[in-house]
Amino acid sequence: MSHDHHHHDHDNELAPMAARVRALETILTRKGLIDPAAIDVIVDTYETRIGPRNGARVVARAWSDPGFADWLKRDATAAIASLGYTGRQGEHMQAVFNTDETHNLVVCTLCSCYPWSVLGLPPVWYKAPPYRSRAVIDPRGVLEEFGVTLPKDKKIRVWDSTAELRYLVVPQRPGGTDGWSAEKLADLVTRDSMIGTGLAREAA
Repeated sequence: MSHDHHHHDHDNELAPMAARVRALETILTRKGLIDPAAIDVIVDTYETRIGPRNGARVVARAWSDPGFADWLKRDATAAIASLGYTGRQGEHMQAVFNTDETHNLVVCTLCSCYPWSVLGLPPVWYKAPPYRSRAVIDPRGVLEEFGVTLPKDKKIRVWDSTAELRYLVVPQRPGGTDGWSAEKLADLVTRDSMIGTGLAREAA
């Protein structure tokens, strides 16, 4: 077996999408159109340095500052931008607040529109066809698969992101957090809770 033959066999073990991405990256790199190091920096920025922490700080601010929460409800784009979080796929935002009566869930049925500047890179399942279709058809069942079982009388509202508008779910503030700093509150906010497939962590 030649070295090249072994290399191709290994590539074939990749998922179809991953294989296509690797092939495209290889072609563009060879043509000098992209710099792999630059791509690595961008990916690292969204995965580790931005991630969902930006959104967590937005939610924590809303929990601790009623004036900011009101602004976030009225004009999420401006309120979020005031904290310095703007950019790719986060230009136009709407915040939806979970309450005792209503739980919000975000999906993008047409593709995978997602507020990168606020939540980082989208999770794989968010882009997958099963989630994109079933979140609309059976949101309660989807939530249960994520470990979120809601009371039967709690309404679930599904928001469909578009290229023009993306959503941020503001989960309910956990009890026992009175007097907490915004930074400490942010530790309770998970990525999934800001999509609606999860809840905020309980106070330890």
